[in-house]
Amino acid sequence: MSRRDLLQVVGVADPRKFARTKLQQEHNIVDENVSEDWHSMVEREKFADAVLICTPDCLHKEPAVAFAQKGYHILLEKPMATTANDCTAIVETCTRSGVMLSVGHVLRYDPVIHKIKELIDAGVIGDVMHIQHFEPVGFYHFAHSFVRGNWRNEAESSFSLLAKSCHDIDLIHHWAGPRRCVKVSSFGSVSHFGKENKPTGAGNRCLDCSIEGDCPYSASRIYLNRVKQGHTGWPVSVICPNSLPDIESVTEALRTGPYGRCVYECDNDVCSNQVVNMEFEGGLTAAFSMVAFTEEICRRKTTIYGSKGELSCDGHEVQVFDFLSQRSTKHKPHNDAPKVFGMSGHGGADYHLMRAFISAVANNNPSHIRSGPEETLLSHLLVFEAERSRLESRVVHCGDIDKRPMSEKHADIKTI
Repeated sequence: MSRRDLLQVVGVADPRKFARTKLQQEHNIVDENVSEDWHSMVEREKFADAVLICTPDCLHKEPAVAFAQKGYHILLEKPMATTANDCTAIVETCTRSGVMLSVGHVLRYDPVIHKIKELIDAGVIGDVMHIQHFEPVGFYHFAHSFVRGNWRNEAESSFSLLAKSCHDIDLIHHWAGPRRCVKVSSFGSVSHFGKENKPTGAGNRCLDCSIEGDCPYSASRIYLNRVKQGHTGWPVSVICPNSLPDIESVTEALRTGPYGRCVYECDNDVCSNQVVNMEFEGGLTAAFSMVAFTEEICRRKTTIYGSKGELSCDGHEVQVFDFLSQRSTKHKPHNDAPKVFGMSGHGGADYHLMRAFISAVANNNPSHIRSGPEETLLSHLLVFEAERSRLESRVVHCGDIDKRPMSEKHADIKTI
């Protein structure tokens, strides 16, 4: 949003005064377009081309449907919604209303991920036979987001496969191409972060804990030490929603807020490790693993096995081993994301996602969007089926996941 020659922010709705005021000042937004509640915005005459919906996961459907019906193009944070029915309702409403929907599957815009898809489509490794994909969440990242943070409790947000790893299931679904997933199984559980594993002598809050210095999940270590070293970005910025982070505000947040709690005394109930196995049409198989307890943070690793070669990616570089020549070739993707914009997150993919959405809206051309409604809905439905498998301890047959374009299924769309 720093490229004001391409995009002008003309309104903001946020219940948090600090965040709302900060955005208003940064973008010179007039007072009448600033609100605590998005409802007041959608009730007015349409005054913008598009809307970015960044509400909590469980609050996606209502604004997405309302703004679509009003004629706004939508960039919707992932996951689309927390139930399959709500995801479907969003897509159907956008389709019926004739507005573009881009979902924040930011990895679709990662140049490395895009290069993998290009190589697959070019037939470099022949027919894809098996996909092996791994997401290391990171030990303190998981503690921050899924034990103490906003995505710790399914009733308040969603299950971790949807909240964290819908990116990854979407990528596997994307790499599989037109082949439909026919069967899925999944296993996972909440591991380690529970009262039964609380060390003897540990306190309920890290600031009051006598053994905090020996705990890798210490809130003092994760947040306070960072701000003392001058680091005020993520994850420190998250714990002070009403002010800029400094030693005083971070200390107060750890003393009174959720991020200062002992990781063994939280109300978390989402999986800390989970595996998903999939079988697609034509015999293609895929295996995905999500693990909390890792050194690396979200640096995904992928190996794709084809009939003519093997493709591997360490998160930064793509390498292909050709079976015929028995030689390996490295493929370095081009990344022109300008780092001066402060959007170098996700390997520059944040920039590319925003640029694609802006281009789509400016040119009224949805082809710029790589994470559009139909394919994104299908990958979300696969996530829900995988979680159903885990909860019911059985293989789920995915007969209802239909890869036909929405236009071919439009006759089945129901009125909301």
